[in-house]
Amino acid sequence: MSVIIAGIHTGVGKTICSAVICQALGYDYFKPVQAGDLDNSDSIAIKKLVTNPRCVIHPESYRLQIPASPHYAAEQEGITIEKEKIVLPQTHNNLLVETAGGVMSPLAKNLLNLDLIEHLALPVILVSNNYLGSINHSLLSFLALQSRNIDIRGIVFSGEKNSASESFILEHTQLPLLFSIPQFEDLNSQAIARFAQNLSIDL
Repeated sequence: MSVIIAGIHTGVGKTICSAVICQALGYDYFKPVQAGDLDNSDSIAIKKLVTNPRCVIHPESYRLQIPASPHYAAEQEGITIEKEKIVLPQTHNNLLVETAGGVMSPLAKNLLNLDLIEHLALPVILVSNNYLGSINHSLLSFLALQSRNIDIRGIVFSGEKNSASESFILEHTQLPLLFSIPQFEDLNSQAIARFAQNLSIDL
């Protein structure tokens, strides 16, 4: 089953979650929009972190130079991001699609990640992270996805554990907890491989 990795916020661990799934299940990887840091993009990070030979990394639909919200970066570069121009790559493998930013982050004036997720019509894995405000962001992201009748397969918690926050989020969303990703002391391909090796993921 192909999936979309969506986050409750930017920097919550979507790429690490993507690496774990690609390593464990051998999924292909596709990030439609990359804004900034093109020499160290998320696609390059996946290439460094994932050693499963089945994983093919597909080129981005939009590569923006400015490290900013995609809608702003694209505007500054004279580009309009259009969901119709974001087409899932042809592959015989399952595909993992990683969004840029949070569920409600804008890609263009009238285009949110939520709109792109609905357009791509794949089930979603929601990635959360424990920080002050993460409960609010998690519940709002869940409600936004739910408002479009998007299939949410479950939630992944990434980073330092907070049982109180996680229990609250799970209780109020009724989402299954797919797995939790620890805070890696050294994030590298060996750490991802060790973690993924013993992980049971049911999508």
